[in-house]
Amino acid sequence: MAATDKEVETTGFLGWIDRRFPLTSTWKAHVSEYYAPKNFNFWYIFGSLALLVLVNQIVTGIFLTMNYKPDATLAFASVEYIMREVPWGWLIRYMHSTGASMFFVVVYLHMFRGLLYGSYRKPRELVWIFGCAIFLCLMAEAFFGYLLPWGQMSFWGAQVIVNLFSAIPFIGPDLSLWIRGDYVVSDVTLNRFFAFHVVAIPLVLIGLVVAHLVALHEVGSNNPDGIEIKAKKDEKGIPLDGIPFHPYYSVHDFMGVCVFLFIFAAIIFFAPEMGGYFLEANNFVPANSLQTPNEIAPVWYFTAFYAMLRATTDPFKIVLMILVALLGVLALLRARGKWRIGLPVLALLVVVFMALTESKFWGVVVMGTAVVSLFFLPWLDRSPVKSIRYRPFFHKVFYGIFVFAFLVLGYLGTKPPSPASTLIAQICALIYFAFFLGMPFWTTRGRFKQPPDRVRYKPH
Repeated sequence: MAATDKEVETTGFLGWIDRRFPLTSTWKAHVSEYYAPKNFNFWYIFGSLALLVLVNQIVTGIFLTMNYKPDATLAFASVEYIMREVPWGWLIRYMHSTGASMFFVVVYLHMFRGLLYGSYRKPRELVWIFGCAIFLCLMAEAFFGYLLPWGQMSFWGAQVIVNLFSAIPFIGPDLSLWIRGDYVVSDVTLNRFFAFHVVAIPLVLIGLVVAHLVALHEVGSNNPDGIEIKAKKDEKGIPLDGIPFHPYYSVHDFMGVCVFLFIFAAIIFFAPEMGGYFLEANNFVPANSLQTPNEIAPVWYFTAFYAMLRATTDPFKIVLMILVALLGVLALLRARGKWRIGLPVLALLVVVFMALTESKFWGVVVMGTAVVSLFFLPWLDRSPVKSIRYRPFFHKVFYGIFVFAFLVLGYLGTKPPSPASTLIAQICALIYFAFFLGMPFWTTRGRFKQPPDRVRYKPH
């Protein structure tokens, strides 16, 4: 008599492991018997690519630490030693530096896909929050790692960013001193940034990635139609519009990985600096605390938020005060219950506080709020449908304007400030925040299309 599947699983080496560790059941639950919607498209490969780049960063980072010296007098020389003397050291370093930028490329595209198809909507609020927390961790990881080469741009970029915290009222100077560990960026700063970059933040990041995936597999993946496939199942409890992740989407993602690796390799071997966007020319010069570079700007993935920070001048602060006051008046006219008085009073207190504090502090607030706003998307978007496919045309226009404003901010952040560029950055910053603040109003307006009962899918 042929052995049953269960008997096969409990015999041999695999069976020995399964009786002590849930290997097979975990594989089935999260890979081979995890049913994903059958209408995934191109936009759904970036999650897997982000995981691939994370592994690349961890592995290459481990090899780099074997020869890197977190010492202000030796750090730059150790990087040069890795590039010139360590066998294949230049490749490991370029894989790590290029991987940092490509990490943000795939994460930005992954978040944009979530924005398009409403992947932050119920029941995936926690999935989205974990994803935004991952984004914050990536920004911290990139910032701490940016100082480690101890080049001119690393040194002065860290000096400028840490000094921003000194603008916080009351605790600012002490906070910036605590972050640096010294009165200026020094050897102490380099050591603590190295510890955060190599140990602390990666541990948090890995934990958040695991939580993100577990939460996703608990509620199921979204799809371009925004339809919950778990609502319609067959007699075995399998979603009618679902297919196993493996082998269908593992092959699908493998194709995306091949294309990504081709682009990744082309950048590493032919343009690792990417015209100064991935690696700045000033970072090939040793850090000099007595010589400031002509232009100090962050890496491209921070430039949109940096442009908002730089655009928050005294006149722009007055504009923000007027807008906060108008929001208070709107709350007085539209709010109900305890919010009718509470919100206008809060708006008044904010306006008074803004008048008493400098614009530099509010630049930091604007920059931070631009990131934190993403966490509230599940509750700001009140559209009756999830996917952009079934929303009114003007919704798509708003999304396009939002993306365009963000790209313009990213470009302006790489350029020296001027009156014209500052004005454009201020307009784009207002568009950015208007997109989020106006969501409860404009997402409910217009004529929506009726989503189908089942996912739309044409085999190809």
